[in-house]
Amino acid sequence: MVIDLLMQFGAREKAPGGGCKAFFDKAARRRLERYAGPLATHLQQHLASYIVLAADDQVITVGHRTKRIARN
Repeated sequence: MVIDLLMQFGAREKAPGGGCKAFFDKAARRRLERYAGPLATHLQQHLASYIVLAADDQVITVGHRTKRIARN
């Protein structure tokens, strides 16, 4: 479910190799809260997740961030 939410609401940035990474930044968290309503509080523990997608939106990697994502 978290992967689907990341693909729908997550912020996207280019990743090395032609793909992109999706993660929950502040704006993405707000979009998710508007969508999920009261259920958003139950998702808080999963909001540090990220995915790396290929150019065709195929999932390559899923992970849990322990540090901030460096923006270039």
